[in-house]
Amino acid sequence: MPGDKTSKSSYRLVVRLNQPHHQSSKMSFKPQEDPLTTHVLNTADGVPGARMALSLHRLDSKRVIWNLVTMGTTDEDGCCTGLIASEAFTPGMYKMRFETGQYWESLGHTSFYPYVEIVFTIKDPSQRFHLPLLLSRFSYSTYRGS
Repeated sequence: MPGDKTSKSSYRLVVRLNQPHHQSSKMSFKPQEDPLTTHVLNTADGVPGARMALSLHRLDSKRVIWNLVTMGTTDEDGCCTGLIASEAFTPGMYKMRFETGQYWESLGHTSFYPYVEIVFTIKDPSQRFHLPLLLSRFSYSTYRGS
């Protein structure tokens, strides 16, 4: 920028931040309607975990059984939105199940984990929750994003 005294690397950063953000045509993220999202990253290959089947379940604490809420598949960016509407997202215990064995098989590999289940508790459903899964054939990790 004329008259700007920032370094070239700072200038590049500014340019990159001001470029339009690419969104997959399958993504329909609307924060007020999408309180829970996930993102799968294949850390072994350094790529998104695209086309991975997953399901969301809610615990019925009286009957002590898991009830299926919805099923989904990650998009080309490894993201899955639209899992549950704000009105249905109530306090309680939830489980997200990722079909990791099928995913690795589709890539021509075997995996130590046939699936990954992440169990979490929601106390304040007015917040937004993001549940990333970082995955290789022999390990995985997760954290609560926002």
